[in-house]
This record gives sequence, structure tokens and C-alpha cells, in this order.
Amino acid sequence: MDKDFTLLMEESTNLELNVADLYLLFNSLFPEDSNFWWELALEEKSHAALIRSGKDFFEPKNQFPHDLLADSLQTLKDINSKLNLLIKKYKDTSPSREEAFNIAFKLENSASELHYQNFMSKETSSRIDNIFKQLNKDDKDHAMRICSYMENHGIPLQSKNG
Repeated sequence: MDKDFTLLMEESTNLELNVADLYLLFNSLFPEDSNFWWELALEEKSHAALIRSGKDFFEPKNQFPHDLLADSLQTLKDINSKLNLLIKKYKDTSPSREEAFNIAFKLENSASELHYQNFMSKETSSRIDNIFKQLNKDDKDHAMRICSYMENHGIPLQSKNG
């Protein structure tokens, strides 16, 4: 297995787990939204498990769908570093409910998360790609679901500049 691709898989797994940790923190900080955050956190953990299983079972046969992952290892490392700092910060000082939702929305629209979403949404005839999609099932469209939840609960979406 290519060392760089192995590192990319590991960092992608870490990203999914870090996002899950952030959502679990929001789950404990915002009881009125706990079910929503819990569901997203479980789905992020499922994404991590999907990447790990692909690493274990498909990559040794060079069958892992490479376009499931982001292209840049450094970008993933940077996002993971920022997420770890954010989690630490929010453990010390809770964000507002509005801030939590806006951060989650921006995170789900980041290049690395969109890469995963784009893979899951694209049409394919590849048997391996379809296996990954089937394993993922409904665990997708997080940005859209966050935005919809915000609208339904009167939580303002900050502009891209704000």
C-alpha cells in the first residue's frame, strides 16, 4: 500500500472522528438539540468505520475508491488541528447555540467533507463504489440537514463573511 495514501486514509479517519467528537460535545452542551447532534455524531463515526474497513479490506487489493478521500494530506492535517483546538476551547468555554450550528454548517461545507459527500452522491457503475455507498446508506447530506434544522428552529445562518 502506498505510504502517502495510507496517511491520507488515517488523516481522513481522524477527521471523521474529530467531527464526531465535536458533535458529541454539542450534544452535551445543547440538550434541546441533543438528538440531532447525537445522530450526526454516530454518522460521522460510521464514516470513520467505513474508511477503516476500506483500508483493511479493499486497499490491500488496490480496490479502495481513492476519490472517496480528499486530495490534500496537509489540508486534512490542518483541519484536524483546528478541530482539536476548537474542541478544547469549547470544553472550556461553551459556544452559543447559534455559533455551534454555524460552525457545524461551515465544517460540513469544507473541502474535505464535501469530497466525501460528492463521492456518495455521484453516479457510478463500479461494484466497489456501490458497496461503499450501500454501507453509507442515509448517512449523508449533513450540511443540508444542518441548514434545514437551523431554519426549522429559528437559528440564523451566518453569511460566509460573518
